Amino acid sequence: MTTPPPWQWPEADWRATVNRVRAGRALQPARWPGGARCALALSFDCDHETFEMGAGGRAIGRLAWGEFGRRTGVPRVLEVLHRHDIRASFFVPAVAGLIDPDALRPITDAGHEVGVHGWIHENTSLLDRETERDLMIRARDALRDMTGSEPVGHRAANWDLSAHTVDLVAELGFAYDSSMMADDSCYELLSDGTPTGLVEIPVDWVRDDAVYLLFNRNPPTRPWTPPEAVLDIFKREFDAAFDEGGMCQLTFHPFVIGYRSRIWILDQLIAHARSRGAVWFPTHAELAAWVSDPANTQDERPA
Repeated sequence: MTTPPPWQWPEADWRATVNRVRAGRALQPARWPGGARCALALSFDCDHETFEMGAGGRAIGRLAWGEFGRRTGVPRVLEVLHRHDIRASFFVPAVAGLIDPDALRPITDAGHEVGVHGWIHENTSLLDRETERDLMIRARDALRDMTGSEPVGHRAANWDLSAHTVDLVAELGFAYDSSMMADDSCYELLSDGTPTGLVEIPVDWVRDDAVYLLFNRNPPTRPWTPPEAVLDIFKREFDAAFDEGGMCQLTFHPFVIGYRSRIWILDQLIAHARSRGAVWFPTHAELAAWVSDPANTQDERPA
């Protein structure tokens, strides 16, 4: 059967497509903990070798590039976070953790969150429901066994979701997802118009280091943005959120940001944020818990 072109879709079809997963009520609290003006939620996607393997690749050089993320990038990130006394969220494909479970210990020992990021960084949008569900359960259970804590957060690899992803994340009891882009503040996810109870902590390519700094042969991409410009973009995102009294979420990759010529971006961004005034640096789990608590919507935000 030939699929008709989109301009021939009946209204029921295009409405169903749009409404399959959609942003629901805004979860923008009236106040932040400790009188903070703004929340800055930092996240690190520890794809490591699975960045290559998730798409079926086995190139030795690219596997070593992923290993750099675990071996060198993560320790540099942890050092910066330790120096600033900040907790963050690390999203880990289960296979990336299983390659060297001991490498997760410095992350969890420092009080950082570990969240689900696929089994082997697979493209979720290509999976049938049962396969996706099985891999999500395996990834969750593997990370729980390695860290001793049940993951409460989910982030789809490549931010590619199937029509079933959000329903599965809700069914399996996660507190939040962080894969979608309908806002730059948190919101509740709807599935076919029905509230799921899931908090969405939205991401975006403009707030992702890989967009500006990743080298890739296939598809061919080259770093085109100087590190100084990347810092400027992230600072502008944060400054606008601070001025609004809102939330800024950023995504980094240890095998992208972890180089000597780039790790300073993270350091200076945190210093800049603190120079603006009172800022809350939550893990994504802490952020989801805060914005979903009705008690935090009762008072006026700071002027």
